Amino acid sequence: MPLTKAIFRRNCLQKIKSSPLHNQFYKNAKIDAKLLRELKRFKNKRILFYTSLPFEANTFKSIQKLRKKCDIFVPFMEGESFKMVPFRLPLKKKKFGIYEAGKSLRDIKKVDVAIVPIVGVDGNLQRVGFGKGMYDRFFEKLKKRPYTIFIQSEFCYTKEFICDAYDITCDVIITPNINVQNKNIAIKRNQNAKRDTNWRLNRFC
Repeated sequence: MPLTKAIFRRNCLQKIKSSPLHNQFYKNAKIDAKLLRELKRFKNKRILFYTSLPFEANTFKSIQKLRKKCDIFVPFMEGESFKMVPFRLPLKKKKFGIYEAGKSLRDIKKVDVAIVPIVGVDGNLQRVGFGKGMYDRFFEKLKKRPYTIFIQSEFCYTKEFICDAYDITCDVIITPNINVQNKNIAIKRNQNAKRDTNWRLNRFC
């Protein structure tokens, strides 16, 4: 039976949700450290973060640390997609259990960096999300593609090409581990690649 995006998504979610809770704080700390290191060169920039669901990597500490250096935005659900609103407390629990900041009248179409949660990635490092298409529709509205960082609490990858043309891709994936040996890595796109499918694995110390 060929692997489909729906089957892969289901397998990834099962892996993520069955991960031991006692490792959650450790994984979040590893991801925070890597993320802050990756964002060091983006001072005074506009950064889109997500507000995490219980089984997603929690990036709240990174948001708190970067608020004084950058303009931080988070999603505000609108129809089948979302708009960006400035991050401000308190956050309120809304649709799909997502916490949102207050609505803004501003229609922001430019962001320098996007931090995007993922369920998994395929052989093109295209995003497999929850199947709602919210991030795909959001990226279509932007004037310019931002530097995109995928965040993954559990490494879920297939070498198969199962995504659609509209599924967004990334510049780097940050994850706490990839196997039982707990080897910390990031996956970075090869800027010298002649084809989009040519990628390299780099140690992320």
